[in-house]
Amino acid sequence: MSKEKLRVGVIGVGYLGRFHAMKYAAMDDVQLVGVADADSARVQEVAEECSTKAFTDYQPLLEHVDAVSIVVPTVYHHAVAIACLEHGVDILLEKPMTTTLQEADELIALADRKKLLLQVGHLERFNPAVLAMQPLLNNPLFIEAHRLSTFKNRGTDVDVILDLMIHDIDIILSIINSPIKDIHTVGAPVITQLTDIANARIVFKNGCTANITVSRISMENIRRMRIFQPGKYLSVDFGKKEVMAIKLKQGDNGSIPLPDVSRHGFSDQDVLEMEIREFIDNIRHRRKPTVSGREGRRALAVALSVIGQIEENKTQFNHLLGEDGNFGFIDHP
Repeated sequence: MSKEKLRVGVIGVGYLGRFHAMKYAAMDDVQLVGVADADSARVQEVAEECSTKAFTDYQPLLEHVDAVSIVVPTVYHHAVAIACLEHGVDILLEKPMTTTLQEADELIALADRKKLLLQVGHLERFNPAVLAMQPLLNNPLFIEAHRLSTFKNRGTDVDVILDLMIHDIDIILSIINSPIKDIHTVGAPVITQLTDIANARIVFKNGCTANITVSRISMENIRRMRIFQPGKYLSVDFGKKEVMAIKLKQGDNGSIPLPDVSRHGFSDQDVLEMEIREFIDNIRHRRKPTVSGREGRRALAVALSVIGQIEENKTQFNHLLGEDGNFGFIDHP
């Protein structure tokens, strides 16, 4: 594609969609043609902020763009993405890509047939800490991830697995080149009607085990991962965008081994800007995204498996409780 300005749009300008619009508006080689949202007041506000046109219906916008970011609630991802692809528009689709594997398969097939870009917005893949840990990896044996967040009203259209855990699932699948052998899960709703806190233990056929804990009802925000491998372990802080590598080195005269610590930090880099910049470059060079529809589907498949297990466990637990909610025993006054 030539160096003419790419015509882009953003569909859905809530909390995250607004940032997508701002990133595009600041790029010299991009023309932000318009932003679309059913909330007329919100879309007008963002359009004015980004010096572009407001649309309360995204369909007319599709006639004027080469590519869009889709940042609507997850339940609308499939319908909006289908419409964009049918119009010949490349898409950056926020995670999770869809709510079902069938919907994901339909998007992948349509993008392939139309030879269009389908990039999924797994933002943490562009975190400099994730990029920095890649050359340090050497046969991971055990991975422990914690992703805890204070409660926010946004994102509650899906459970904590599709909201938060899918980030760590995607990262882990990208670094462990082995099929999954087994998954063990536990989770519960606390504030919303959906699962708000969960744990998944994923066992791979090569022997690696990943233990992932997520919560969206925490008192603090924590996004960390520890990777244990022969002779070294890595501590990754996604929030601080830094990696700490720890290995043991022999002390002087055969004394007790001492920890050798190295740190790598990149706090000044904008992760969303890096993701959107890759999207624009992928469009120009017709290049496969770091997180294509297939990678997005792979993470979704594991996330849905976790959700299915939690729901099955909940059903079994409720059956044990009995209709009176006390494990079949009658509590007499």
